[in-house]
Amino acid sequence: MPVGAAAQQFLAIEAVREDTVILKAGGFRVVLMCSSLNFALKSADEQDAITYQFQNFLNSLDFSLQFVVHSRRLNVAPYLESLKARQKEEDNELLQIQMQEYTEFIRTFVDATNIMSKTFYVVIPFTPPAFEKKGGALANLLSTLGLGPKKSPGGELADSFGEYKNQLWQRVDTVIDGFARFSIRSAPLNTEELIELFYGLYNPTEFERALGPVTT
Repeated sequence: MPVGAAAQQFLAIEAVREDTVILKAGGFRVVLMCSSLNFALKSADEQDAITYQFQNFLNSLDFSLQFVVHSRRLNVAPYLESLKARQKEEDNELLQIQMQEYTEFIRTFVDATNIMSKTFYVVIPFTPPAFEKKGGALANLLSTLGLGPKKSPGGELADSFGEYKNQLWQRVDTVIDGFARFSIRSAPLNTEELIELFYGLYNPTEFERALGPVTT
């Protein structure tokens, strides 16, 4: 059996279709990328108000949410290479020296500190009634996280994809509107972005986030 085929047996994902993750257990997921809120800069009264409002928002939902913080070491190699290229093109000798010193500063600083890039996601679930687990709290939790039994959904799931997707995206709109009250911007990942995200999660050493090139 090919290695790739064997590895896929351990994945809970059946397919990614129309910006929606389809799980082998029969559920659906939409992943929102969210902006952050600098809670520490808020006053004590503002922090209390945000906490209370966010608690009320979560309690108003009749479905669960999964919050994911993805941390990745920042790869500055492409940025340093672009600086080198700019330095070679620069005619001003003083600017060349300054760019060389700046490049060395960035390289030394990155080597001395572990700079992490954090991305915030919210996973919104939907499981059709025919595929809901009735094995208690633990089974329901595993289903929500997409860690349930790795069986493929039946024909009913495929035939009713459009209907189920509409119900899921009603939840997505509710969450996006709710986050907007706290000045948190959120947007669903499209199919290409979802595939890129999961590839990066399962291949972290091959998919480092790079700091972009120098622009003028």
